Amino acid sequence: MQPENLNAQLKSGVRALYAPVDTLEGNWAYMVMTALAWNLKAWWALWPTETPRHGERHREEKRLLLGMEFKTFAAAIVRMPCQIVRTGRRLVFRLLSWNRWQPLFFRTFAQSRC
Repeated sequence: MQPENLNAQLKSGVRALYAPVDTLEGNWAYMVMTALAWNLKAWWALWPTETPRHGERHREEKRLLLGMEFKTFAAAIVRMPCQIVRTGRRLVFRLLSWNRWQPLFFRTFAQSRC
């Protein structure tokens, strides 16, 4: 990522350079939270393994996800509309819409459960 793009991301996407509180500790906590959010995006992109059959497509998904702006990542992965239903002794998560990142979401989720 180019330095200009990184600066733009830090200012508007993650708002890492935004100081919302008037105390040093509050601003430090805000910076830690934004750094964790940015690291979550990178972790999510690097976590899933590439299968031999679909290796080229999986590598392309990883590359796109790593280069994605944080606002786009939040809209595609974090803010995925979901209905949570308790049935019997189970929790059922129903995704209410489809986007192109759901196969990667399910692959990552399945690997994290192992």
